Formats: sequence, structure tokens, C-alpha cells
Amino acid sequence: MVAIVPLVVATATAAAAASDPGKAETSRASGCDRGRFGVIVDVGHTPQSPGADSARGTTEFEFNLRLALKIERGLVHAGFTRAKLMVTEGKSRPGLMQRIARANGSAAGVLLSIHHDSVPEKFKQAWEFGGRARTYSDRFSGHSLFVSSDGSQYGASLLFGKFLGNELRAHGLLYTPHYIEKIMGNRKRLLVDHEAGVYRYDQLLVLKRTRMPAVLLEAGMIVNRDDELVLAEPERHAAISAAVADAVEAFCEVRAVQRPVQDAISAQIAQRPAAKLKRSAKIADRITRKSTRTRLSSRSTH
Repeated sequence: MVAIVPLVVATATAAAAASDPGKAETSRASGCDRGRFGVIVDVGHTPQSPGADSARGTTEFEFNLRLALKIERGLVHAGFTRAKLMVTEGKSRPGLMQRIARANGSAAGVLLSIHHDSVPEKFKQAWEFGGRARTYSDRFSGHSLFVSSDGSQYGASLLFGKFLGNELRAHGLLYTPHYIEKIMGNRKRLLVDHEAGVYRYDQLLVLKRTRMPAVLLEAGMIVNRDDELVLAEPERHAAISAAVADAVEAFCEVRAVQRPVQDAISAQIAQRPAAKLKRSAKIADRITRKSTRTRLSSRSTH
């Protein structure tokens, strides 16, 4: 099992990344100051309340921690030297509230909460692995992204979710569409971006109560026997980590260039009722297209 790290940890490789003149020059040229843009990589659950079990009995927390460590290291290597890992111990809700408080006490520009998915009990089947009775469900496959319209920066959260979903797709990873199906019952969610795979989940406290843009990533279905194996592979960790670094870079550039406008639109979108979500998505999409053009134009000149 991976050793537990402190609640907020800066990697030892930060100094090396900060000394890379190429990364520093890219940051200045694009308008994104990577060395000053804070990113919180939140590890979902705790060792004592580890979340779901995989098809073979590994806890979700172990999957979350391994992937989050890879993501945090990838961000630091990309020049985001203020990327920090958040891990807590203890019971689930106190640990969650502690992470929220620490996040809100930071100056981070974005929070990404790392999780791995399961399914309702009615979809699970019994099998035996390692001499023990286990449960699995091979019915669904893929990742999903969640934002909360009750969060203080819903528009910016949706924008980061769009960037991340598109980068995951560019790395060959597909989201699961099953959250829109009636069979999900009270776990059915509104899909606010069908291309990037971003859902709305207003009740998630880590998204609702944090003051910075926040997105929750369910990296895959650990109750799916095939997916569980893939999700543990270094190649999958590397693909997700690269997608996150690219998405954070794009988001950082947008925030640097359009921060005043983005904050104003974020506030407007966050106050819109559910009936106007389509309009909100169009606004965020327009910002995305404009910021992407700006980013590509900037890169082409350096």
C-alpha cells in the first residue's frame, strides 16, 4: 500500500522544475505564470473511510492516492511548482471538511479532486478472487467529470472541466454516458457538456464549498474487472497526468488573460437556474473557443 503523505505536500522535485528556463519562458510568453499558479490535487476519501472497493478488493483510496501522486508530480514537472497534494486521515466527513478548509485557506487557482467510480449495488454481481467473495460490475466503463452549479465559481469550474475532458479525449480516454440513463435513479446527473463528458452534481461538498474553481474526476470504474487492471497501469496514470497538465496550462492562460471577464461571467452563471443551463454552457463554450484561439496564437509566435 502507498504510504500516507501529509495533508498538504509540495514535491521534492519542485526546485528542479522551477530552475527549467524553458518552462519559465513559456509561462511568461503565454501569460500564464506557472510558478505562481496554485493547483490543489485532492485525494478523495481517507485510509479509514476508503470509499468503494474494486472488483479485486483494492480500496478506492489506494487508487486515488497513486493517481494523485502521479498528477501532482506531472504538474510540478510541467512548471506548476505550487501544485500541492491534499490527503487526510480519519472518518470520511471530518476529513472532507478538513480538506475543504485547507483548500479555502490557500491561494490556489484551481482544485481537482481525484476519485474512482463504482456502481449502485443492484448492478453488482458476485464472484471470487484470491479465495474471497467479491462483487463486480462490467456493465459500465469510462471516466466522468463533475462540477457544482452551487459552487462560487461554477462558470470557471465548467470551463476547466471542459478543458480537462477534451484533453482526456485527446489522449484516447472516453467518458461514461451512463449517468444520464433512467436506470441510475437518484444518481442520474445532468450532462452539461456532451463532448467533454462534464456532468453537474450540485451536492458534492468538495465542489460546492470550495472558493476556487473545482472539478471532481472519477478516473474510471474500479468495479469493472478489465478497467480495474488498466486503471492501475503506469501508462494510464501517465495519460491522465499529461491530460491534467495540459488542461491546467490552458486554464491558467485563460485566467491570466481574461480573469476580470471570467470572474464576472462565472458569477452570472453561478446564479442561473437549472432551466438556463444551456445558455450558461453556450457562454462557457464561447469563452473556451476564444481562449483557445488566444492560446494557440500565443504559442505560434514563440
